[in-house]
Amino acid sequence: MPLKATAHIEAMSAFALANFGGFDRPTLAQNESAFPPSPKAIEAGRDAVARSHLYPDPDWTLLRDAIAKTYGVERDLVLCGAGSMELIACTIAAFAGPGTQVLGTDYAYNFAASAAARAGATYVKAAERGYEVSIDAILAAVTPATRIVFVCNPGNPTGTCIKNAELLRLRAALPGDVLLVIDQAYGEFDDQDPQAVFALAGRGDTVVLRTLSKAYGLAGARIGWGLFAPQITAEVRKMQNSNQVSTVSLAMAVAAVEDQAYMRATVTRTADIRDRFARGLRAAGYEVPDSRTNFVLIRFANAEKAAAADSALRGADIIARGLSGYGLTDCLRITVGPQDVMDRTLRALTAMRGRQCW
Repeated sequence: MPLKATAHIEAMSAFALANFGGFDRPTLAQNESAFPPSPKAIEAGRDAVARSHLYPDPDWTLLRDAIAKTYGVERDLVLCGAGSMELIACTIAAFAGPGTQVLGTDYAYNFAASAAARAGATYVKAAERGYEVSIDAILAAVTPATRIVFVCNPGNPTGTCIKNAELLRLRAALPGDVLLVIDQAYGEFDDQDPQAVFALAGRGDTVVLRTLSKAYGLAGARIGWGLFAPQITAEVRKMQNSNQVSTVSLAMAVAAVEDQAYMRATVTRTADIRDRFARGLRAAGYEVPDSRTNFVLIRFANAEKAAAADSALRGADIIARGLSGYGLTDCLRITVGPQDVMDRTLRALTAMRGRQCW
């Protein structure tokens, strides 16, 4: 008899990655930063290579200190991991399981669904309205089986953002035994003051996640962090591998967090390119929701036109992200890249709209 995985793992789908189609390198499909990390982070990483014979600090001491000082949060609430993906997976594994539900939204980051499936929990979705999270829809979808509510703000793949006051309203209305996980992977692109949301973590029923993959340009270093009350941290750390963040990555992360001027300049530069690109798309007749991230969502007339646009862009060596996994078969997501690449992408998409057959 052949070996078989456990039933719930065998039944789940693998997490969908971008289709690179044989290209050596993705261009606009991965939500990577258009710009390299801080030169100070690069230098710190080079220096740390010489210490690679030693295990990294399992408590991320210097990074937690840097995050606490920079973001004005309690150091004891900071938990780090190998990207926010690890923190999502470990949190869901610790607090959900067979017979329970993880409640997301229509277009919340799909990895939460994969993490729920790994844990044997059921993943359900509350409707979004106009590509935005609806707090009322989430509250209406809560059941006695709900153990975790997972919300992305700003959202991926939509790029949209709701007011922090809405997140506070959600937490106030949820039952006390439901863990609220707020994924703010793109939080640095949101101009709202985060302190009220950060403060929710101190209640003991809310987790707030961040990452250094986007605004800080450290996607390849795999560093995520979040705010976790001590009683939540105690359970999540049981699910984490020890020493999971490398010595080099930790050194780069500390230097990157301490170089706020470089990060803010990167965010401003990225947002300027994004907004120029979005304006051009709207002028060409495309539907593009407002984005508070490093990417834009483009809606086409139907799935066939979205697929045709994807194919045409690939013919021009530009890789966009198809979104069939989210049910958005009529959309493409395009990450902000360097200005010349975005200009070339805009020209290609504008030309498509100009054809009579389009």
